[in-house]
Amino acid sequence: MLQSGKTWMKITYDMKDKLEVSQPICQAAYQNDLGQVWRWVREDGNYINIQDSFNGDTPLICACRRGHMRIVSFLLRRNADVNLKNQKQRTCLHYAVKKRFTFFDYLLIILLMPVLLIGYFLMVSKTKQNEALVRKLLNAGVEVNATDCYGCTALHYACEMKNQTLIPLLLEAHANPMIKNKHGETSLDIAQRLKFSQIELMLRKAS
Repeated sequence: MLQSGKTWMKITYDMKDKLEVSQPICQAAYQNDLGQVWRWVREDGNYINIQDSFNGDTPLICACRRGHMRIVSFLLRRNADVNLKNQKQRTCLHYAVKKRFTFFDYLLIILLMPVLLIGYFLMVSKTKQNEALVRKLLNAGVEVNATDCYGCTALHYACEMKNQTLIPLLLEAHANPMIKNKHGETSLDIAQRLKFSQIELMLRKAS
């Protein structure tokens, strides 16, 4: 039986013995447990945008960290706020763009690559899923030029990762390649530093 979120919280301790509280719905979103997410939302609609007191993540941010599309779709249909920021001042878009393949993904790709190129198709599929996730957030009205605690936008991170599929999506949504982070570096500067000529040209046209 589901316990009330007003009285039930999972309590953990970090290495400094600091008391930390983790919201169960955020844990469920991170772990891809749609059933639990749905139950918490049914109990109280305010859980949609609740922020974890450990790091300020919302259920939507947790789902985007792991690329759980079903949970992201569920939360967006219930009007989850795409522009809430966590303690690092990051939105769900920052995490969707920063998402990388997991170690398990890489392992599967390496193991399956020689088998009828299954590894390659798996890699393409994962890339497409991430592209769909970012597109969904942009369509939901996420602020494309939101900056985090380092002054970085989603475009900064996409350029750092040399992500050729996401950068055009962000530019179409009017991402500004000339915003400077706290190191004084723009997305265009990053592309130049990494010698990413194709993206550099794209960013120059956008700016």
